[in-house]
Amino acid sequence: MKKGQLEAHLLLFVTLGLVAFGLVMVYSATSAPAALGNGDPSSFLKRQGTYAVLGLALLILLSRAGFPMLRRIAPALVAVSGLLCLAVLVVGDPVNGARRWIAVGPAVFQPSELAKLSLAVWAAAYLSRVRPPQTLGQLVRPLGLLVGTFCVLLLLEPDLGTAITLVLMVAGILLVAGTPLRLLAGAGAIVVTLGVAAIWLEPYRRARVLSFLDPWSDAEGAGYQTVQAMQALGSGGLFGVGLGEGVTKINYLPEAHTDMILAVIGEELGLVGVAVLIAAYTVFAYTALRIALRCRDPFGKRLAAGLATLVCGQAAVNLAAVLGVAPLTGIPLPFVSYGGSNLVVALASVGILLNIAVNRGQQRTARVPDRSRRDRRASDAGARGRGSPERAGRERELRRVARSNRSAARS
Repeated sequence: MKKGQLEAHLLLFVTLGLVAFGLVMVYSATSAPAALGNGDPSSFLKRQGTYAVLGLALLILLSRAGFPMLRRIAPALVAVSGLLCLAVLVVGDPVNGARRWIAVGPAVFQPSELAKLSLAVWAAAYLSRVRPPQTLGQLVRPLGLLVGTFCVLLLLEPDLGTAITLVLMVAGILLVAGTPLRLLAGAGAIVVTLGVAAIWLEPYRRARVLSFLDPWSDAEGAGYQTVQAMQALGSGGLFGVGLGEGVTKINYLPEAHTDMILAVIGEELGLVGVAVLIAAYTVFAYTALRIALRCRDPFGKRLAAGLATLVCGQAAVNLAAVLGVAPLTGIPLPFVSYGGSNLVVALASVGILLNIAVNRGQQRTARVPDRSRRDRRASDAGARGRGSPERAGRERELRRVARSNRSAARS
């Protein structure tokens, strides 16, 4: 079996395992509340299962379609995503004070999920055509302006978690494209400063950060979710109280099936269950990054890096928040948390990664040179050229000394 196929099979196996595990945990987290609400304990499972089937169909399609096709439609994808992110601010259904969803018949759609995938495709296509940015001005125009525009739209919903995910994803693409680390560090400092300002100027975000620093100071208010999650994780012990036997999800932890589902997993399956889940995400991250680094096509390499960062960045932020290492952001756990838009986009991302893994850049776009590598080779060649007169002088001196030694030996 070829290496690309081995990586594809491993990635697919881990993904399917996470999706199946997610369906089980969604049912466990929602069956009792759903039975008390509408009388159907499997209502959430049915909806999530429908989205899983749709996402798997999209995975199969994108794994066979050929990833170079995405480069041609990248501008259209970004334009549609931008319009939808604007539309949700006007016609979106408000839920808990946020407008993030657009109703499409009986289903709801979250435009920010499509925006993440669209921006990954566009950024990969753009950075495969040009040299990696060397100055802050080159980084800002046009990539920084586009990313900043989407982040502003997301903050207006408000959706800080997705904005953070977008920035992490683009940073992953820039890193693989060959952007200097000093430039990324400088841009990162600016982004962090703006992020702190965005958090501090919004009262509910500021309350979340303060509750993260000391959740017990407001255990019945801003720190309620964090405290309940910590208690659920602690009560699970090493092996948990048993699948479906947790009580935190029923009366104590609101929306436990979404971004707080790790607390349910920790309570019912214990430290062992959480450790196995983290190990699965680690394998996913390692395999996805290997696919990116082994791809010879510039567009495919950057796209794979962006999608790997997108999925794994979401997982890392969610795990850190529920485990109390970072403030709560509302980012769901990929493949596991309840949510149709997130699941479909995550499975679509895996489909593209599988396509890149199998083809390894041997499609038509493989003839497009990797400009970052070409520029580095040209720079090295230039440096060798500039040093050639000195080397030639040293070689002439060595030959002169050798001739003098031979003459002295003959005499």
